[in-house]
This record gives sequence, C-alpha cells and structure tokens, in this order.
Amino acid sequence: MGERIKGRGSTGWLPGRFAVTVAEAADDGWHAPPAEEDIASPPRTQLREERARSVISRNTSPDIGFSQSVNPYRGCEHGCSYCFARPSHAYLDLSPGLDFETKIFAKTNAPDVLRQELARPGYQVSPIALGINTDAYQPSERRLQLTRRIIEVLAEARHPFTLITKNALVERDLDLLAPLAAQNLVRVHFSITTLDNGLSSRLEPRAAAPHARLRALRRLHEAGVPVGVMFAPAIPWVNDSELEAVLEAAREAGAQSAGYVLLRLPHEVAPLFRDWLATHVPDRAEHVMSTINQLRGGKDYDSAFGKRMRGEGVYADLLARRFALARKRLGFDPHRLPALDCSRFTAPRKPSPQGELF
Repeated sequence: MGERIKGRGSTGWLPGRFAVTVAEAADDGWHAPPAEEDIASPPRTQLREERARSVISRNTSPDIGFSQSVNPYRGCEHGCSYCFARPSHAYLDLSPGLDFETKIFAKTNAPDVLRQELARPGYQVSPIALGINTDAYQPSERRLQLTRRIIEVLAEARHPFTLITKNALVERDLDLLAPLAAQNLVRVHFSITTLDNGLSSRLEPRAAAPHARLRALRRLHEAGVPVGVMFAPAIPWVNDSELEAVLEAAREAGAQSAGYVLLRLPHEVAPLFRDWLATHVPDRAEHVMSTINQLRGGKDYDSAFGKRMRGEGVYADLLARRFALARKRLGFDPHRLPALDCSRFTAPRKPSPQGELF
C-alpha cells in the first residue's frame, strides 16, 4: 500500500474483513533487488462469469429513492477510490482493494433471469434502479452488452427504470432509451465528482472524463431522455469547492434534477481511502479525515439512516445550504422529475417449448 498504480484507484491489496489468513511479503535479505524488467506490471483486469439465481435486489431504506435494483456486474473497473460498494468483494473472499477493480464478475444470465422474475405471478411493479452497487456501463459492458440486453427486457415489458453512471458509453443505447423516455419509462443520472480531469483520473481512473460525461448528458437531453446530475461523493477539502461549478455545468448541458451525497467510508473503504489521501494529497490527508470524523460523530462512518448520506454538524449544514442555494439559482426542479409510469407494465411471456406462432 502507499504507491500509485497507473490506472487503478487502490494503491494496493487489502484483505477483506472475513479473511482467515493474510499473506504478507517480506524481504529476508538473501536476494538482490529485482531488475527493472522483472518488476511486475500493473495488475490486469480479470473477467469472470457468474450465473445468477436472482437479479432483483430489494431494500426498504428510507433514504434511498428506489426499492428495487439490478446489478449486471460485481466489482467495478472504474476503480473509484471512494466506492461504497468495495466491501462487497469481501463476501467473495477477495480484496476490497485491487481485487474489486481487477476481478470483475459478469452475471451473464442476468437478462434471462430478470425476464423470469418479471413474469412471476404477483410481481409488484416499482421502478428498478440499474447499476447501483457497481456501474452498469463499466468497460466490460462495451463487449458483453449485459446492460443493453437488460434494457431490452425492460423495454419489452414496459417496465420503468432509472440509471446512474460515470461512463459516456450510455450514449450507445440511445436507440432504446429515447423511445422509453417518450413513454415516461426511464431517466438517467450522471455522477460527476469533479470538473478537473487530473483529479478525476486519480479519484476514478477508468471512468469517463468529466467533459465526456457532460457531453453524453447533453446528447441524452437533446434526444428527449430526462437527465439529472449527482455530485457524489462530496469530499471535504478535495472536491467540495466544486459543488456549484458541477451543478452549473450539468444544468447548462441539460440536467433537470440534481442531488449530492457526502463521502461514505464503510468497512474497508475507510483504510483504503486513508491510503489514497496519503498517496495523492498528503498535505491535506489529516485535515480531510478530521473533518470526516466531525461529520460522523467522531468515527470514519455512521451508517444510521438520515445521517449516512448527509452527515451532521456545521460542515454538513453548510454543504446542504450551499446545495439548496445553487439548486434554486440554477432552476433545478426541487421536487426532481415526475414519477415514472408503472401502469404500462406487461409481464413478459414465458418462452414456450413449442415455440411461438405469432
């Protein structure tokens, strides 16, 4: 840990909290330093297949605006140093550090399983959030097209859904998204953390550059797709000064709604992010974590509903006030966008072993 790895958000391998044994390298002095050509190259991405038994996840959280979500992938190659989903790799006995962004699991049967779940008798329709735990448009999607196939299933069933992404690849699916938007069945949010390409390349190394996200946002807007922006996460003394600038740039590109989320550091994310601070902004590392602790009741993180997204205290109140003023000045809808239409849903037909006549 502690040295920047090109193209990666983590600076090393961190064992998961369920690991029984931990390997640690040590130099016993018997070997000469390796030659430059023998030094290991940066870790490459490994794509693995996962056969999902179910794909719709449900939650009852009062501070999340959806009750159903679908994630086509586990792990995310974008490598965002602050990603709250990193601890989920610990359940696979893998590192929430480098493993999370280099060992990607693709749920190759997700579209078929989703079709089966939507066709079940008694299924209750509510908008599905696509790509919450990891980005549905991460680099592997370009080849696998799992997200596109899931959208095709949702389109066939006229099922409402939302998307949030850091990747301009979402433009590829405009041919599906635009007709669905005309039926009030979809909206898309772009997560924009900074307008600074240099900072973005360190915080979220394999996500689309900020200007590419804004360009994609504009193109979706021009095609009639409702779009919004999420300033997420807001990190004290790292990107917090850009809140107004990000909202203004997104609004100019066509965003109709806006939101923000304070940095969250659950489980292994806290030591990983501390290491990122020490590596990339050592002059501010202590000040950043001191402020975060003040926001979280003296801890690195507080998972309590009502606090985990916003924090508490003077800094949290100031950030909330700044956001409210910027949203009003820029003309964002304070009530966000109209509710998606759930009345159009038609359960998919189960495939017949005898085929289809019509």
